[in-house]
Amino acid sequence: MALSVVELDELHQQLDLWREQGLSIGFVPTMGGLHEGHCSLMRQAQSLCDRLVVSIFVNPTQFAPHEDLEDYPRDAQGDHNKSEAAGADLVWLAQHQDIYPPNWSTTIVPQGVGLGLETDHRPHFFTGVATVVARLLTLVRPDVAVFGEKDYQQLLVVRQLNDDLRLGAKIVGGRLIRDGDGLALSSRNVYLGPEAREQARTVPKALQLMCEAYASGERDPSTLNALGEVTLSDQGLSIDYCRIVSSTNLEAPMDLLDDSPQSWRALIAARCHGIRLLDNCALDDPPWR
Repeated sequence: MALSVVELDELHQQLDLWREQGLSIGFVPTMGGLHEGHCSLMRQAQSLCDRLVVSIFVNPTQFAPHEDLEDYPRDAQGDHNKSEAAGADLVWLAQHQDIYPPNWSTTIVPQGVGLGLETDHRPHFFTGVATVVARLLTLVRPDVAVFGEKDYQQLLVVRQLNDDLRLGAKIVGGRLIRDGDGLALSSRNVYLGPEAREQARTVPKALQLMCEAYASGERDPSTLNALGEVTLSDQGLSIDYCRIVSSTNLEAPMDLLDDSPQSWRALIAARCHGIRLLDNCALDDPPWR
């Protein structure tokens, strides 16, 4: 049965006990609103460690004033039950005063892979993510932490952060999980009605078409980007970006793509009925095989 912990001192007491027993610690940080995508990360982390900690904290610093902080899904008991079923040994309901103590005045502003794409449209976002992840990793001090590939740029930002600050965790990427209709699982999908959901399915369809065109020999990234953009716009989605980038550093290709599909990734951010959808795939890993 998973422990439910609120107080930071209680968390540290349990972590210290496990470490004294020589047990390795895995960690999956979440904002709650858990779904099968989160649970897959927990099962992956559980397979890599002796004890698994899951945190639940809706981080206010990664939301702009006009974004959906107050409407973000919250279900503490349901999230605990899902975490326990996925193998968590401890669920930490982190409190704001423990993450950001009084007079907290430090922020981390990522450069490198933190520039462009998401930052062009949400300039506050990775400052909030990097600051809270650094804080969580410092407080938990896990041996391994698993972050999902759905937020691909975020995963690379976390890896860069962990390396730059020598936070000591092994950062592992967890495979993006899709629903039966191909839509990438997201806590915000609950806000999509039937009509909006059908429209949202255009996002994985656009990725599919880009991958199929690459498999058929198309190597011009501009042509592939345009194919995805037209697919999205024809169905009425508002596009933040639809782009082929390097899988390792997110830089746009300077010339024609090579024949190493794992080297390239298609990233999409689009809005459907006010809901922002993120999705991505390697060019040899389309949503539907």
